[in-house]
Amino acid sequence: MNCFHYFTRHWRRRSLESELKEELKSQNSKVNGIAKSLSASISPRGIPELYEEKAHNLRVFSLAELQRATNNFSRLLKIGEGGFGSVYKGSIQANKKEFISVAIKRLDPDGFQGHKQWLAEVQFLGVVEHPNLVKLIGYCAVDNERGIQRLLVYEYMPNKSLEYHLFNMAYDPLPWKTRLEIALGAARGLAYLHEELEVQVIYRDFKTSNVLLDENFRPKLSDFGLAREGPIAGHTHVSTAVMGTYGYAAPDYLETGHLTTKSDVWSFGVVLYEILTGRRSLDRNRPKTEQKLLEWVKLHPSNRRNFSLIIDPRLEGQYSIDLARNVAKLADDCLSKSAKERPRMSQVVERLRQIIINADESNPGEKNINLFENDDLLDREEKSNQPNPSKLWQRRMAHLAKLGEPGETAIGRRFMTLQKTKSGS
Repeated sequence: MNCFHYFTRHWRRRSLESELKEELKSQNSKVNGIAKSLSASISPRGIPELYEEKAHNLRVFSLAELQRATNNFSRLLKIGEGGFGSVYKGSIQANKKEFISVAIKRLDPDGFQGHKQWLAEVQFLGVVEHPNLVKLIGYCAVDNERGIQRLLVYEYMPNKSLEYHLFNMAYDPLPWKTRLEIALGAARGLAYLHEELEVQVIYRDFKTSNVLLDENFRPKLSDFGLAREGPIAGHTHVSTAVMGTYGYAAPDYLETGHLTTKSDVWSFGVVLYEILTGRRSLDRNRPKTEQKLLEWVKLHPSNRRNFSLIIDPRLEGQYSIDLARNVAKLADDCLSKSAKERPRMSQVVERLRQIIINADESNPGEKNINLFENDDLLDREEKSNQPNPSKLWQRRMAHLAKLGEPGETAIGRRFMTLQKTKSGS
């Protein structure tokens, strides 16, 4: 009997221990579940998850619709071309009574960019929303016997790109104040991507050709095919294959493949100098010592008397030399060799905003005071006879009206009329 009681006591003890272990296991499972749930709610969602919420805002077009919108991708309506493919101006029906102009980008199957970049652009532009980012209206994805068809439909930007206005001599020069406002708007777009979204976005391809201009010359960043999500919590960078455009990519990114928001800041510094000088970051048509913009401007630093030599001569002296120096100093900070020392884009926005405030407070007709010792009175009198900024702007707008766009030509107007007639029949 004693033996029996001994085994009974031990059996009950083992049974109790087993129950405690099961209970503990159950509690741990609940705690782990809560921890995972908290972690999921705290950690930011990625672009694919955010896109799932907003995908319904994008319009899905059929290939036939976009063929009609572009007169079967007529060369007469072609307005651009890049690594992705060709861009056409088209007309789509916004509602029963109204047609709107759009830009339609068609993927070139043999181009540098492919489905991956197309998908990235759909997802990023399907999530972001800001006055300084181009609006994606919808897309088309078709696979048929002719191969893959990938198209994107954007809001139409009638004043082309910043690149076009800075470097195309067919246009009058952008006035000084307009250049500053374009720089500020582009900076705001980058600051939004870096600091104001639920997930950080690194643009990775900031350059003048990707800064589009609307009818009021408001800048909007376009082409998100190379954009990437920023590093996850606890990481300082994203390791990725080096992509982008030569002359704009940060040297630390080129050397290591480590991508951060400061890579975009470097690119912005390059564009600031392009805005100041009216020169491309790389121009093989110039003398050897002037082909690389960043090397050339180093010969004329902002604190030297010869600094004014780098300012775009097409401005004809219609700018403030002091504010130009401030812009150059900001560009130099963006181009700091150490990525950590470069400012955040929100800081860039604030400094540009202050420069524009100072420009507004200064005399609108303020002249560039040439600091060379051999300047004489006659030279100053010649500069004083040059047109003021408002006249430059009026002349520019009149010139733009004369040049027109494919959609504003006689052929374009006939095409738009034909589109409306078709829809009404």
